[in-house]
Order: sequence, then structure tokens, then C-alpha cells
Amino acid sequence: MFDSLLIANRGEIARRIIRTCVRLGIRTVAVYSSADRDEPFVREADEAIHIGAAPARDSYLRVDAIIKAAHQGGVQAIHPGYGFLSENPELARACEAARIAFIGPPADVIENMGSKIGAKRLATAAGVPVVPGFEGDDGSTKALLHASTSVGFPLLVKASAGGGGKGIRRVDSARELEDAIQTARLEAKAAFGDDRMLIEKYVDNPRHI
Repeated sequence: MFDSLLIANRGEIARRIIRTCVRLGIRTVAVYSSADRDEPFVREADEAIHIGAAPARDSYLRVDAIIKAAHQGGVQAIHPGYGFLSENPELARACEAARIAFIGPPADVIENMGSKIGAKRLATAAGVPVVPGFEGDDGSTKALLHASTSVGFPLLVKASAGGGGKGIRRVDSARELEDAIQTARLEAKAAFGDDRMLIEKYVDNPRHI
């Protein structure tokens, strides 16, 4: 069991981790951007360290800033929460190099499965049925528009990286598609630092397995 942990995330995600750590007797270190200095998670952690400006790319997505804060806070482990760097193998590698435990899969697993494009390719190669779509090497808007004719509508435009519903748009007709791709790209770039996209056939009333 660790006795100290840095949370490389913000908001309700960080608050949930803090509450669990309090129950387990683990000291918590929060990191925060300039925009979040007055948020509840900053006050609720045992220690809080400022890591950069408001844009995520200048704070929560900076692996170097996270590792520096971990050293400053003297923690034994880093919990990435979800979204942000949770599916970025570079944070896991940096933790290993810094001799800090990473709460999550090894870097090579993240590399293979953290990308929806990569994960679908692995599943397909293993003979696992996947939702029809397009996750080709050419992820340009032009290629996605062309692929939509074979996928059919309604469909989902999805960010390859991250999670939490960011960078995802349902599209019901061809006339909506280009705008949806551009909007999803911008959102994914801001949230995950990665604007690669794929498209999938929209599944109504799906069940998680």
C-alpha cells in the first residue's frame, strides 16, 4: 500500500480519488492549473501544486510538470484518473524512469489499447467482432467523409485518444459530417493533445460488456 499519491487530474475525478485515499489513510497531492486554483479538489487534497496555465496542454497534459510535482510532493505513486494522461504511455514511462508507481497498465499496454484505432486493429486481427467503421491510416477529413458512404448513417465521429465522452459526435446525415469532424477534432486536441479521429456505425441502445 502506498502512503502518498499524486492525482494527475482535476474536478470530480480528483475528488473521488481523494475521498477514497482519505478512507485508506493515503496522503494526497493535487495538481491544478491557473483556472482551477479555487476548485474544491484543490482544498480537499493534503497538498496542492500549481502546474501551469489554464489550457490543458499547458498544465494537465504536461508529463514533465506532473513528474516535477510528484517529486516536489514526495509521493510514491501517481493516479491519472481518466481522460488527460491516463491513456498516454509517456506518463507511465516517465513514472518508471522516476521510480514512481503508476496506477494503471504498463506503458506498452496503454500504447496498444489507449488508442481506439489501435485497439480496434488488435481486436480485428484477433478475430474479435467490432462495430463497422473506418480507422485507416489516413485520418484526414477527406478520408473520413469518403468512408462514411460505406459506413452509413447514423454514425459516430470519435477521437482515437482519451475518453469521458470528449471528441465524440453523433452524425445523422452527410451534410452534418464535416462540421462534426472539425468540432470533435478541436475538442480532442484540447482535451487529449491528439486529434486523430475514426468513425463507427452508431449503435442504438448498446450494452457494455
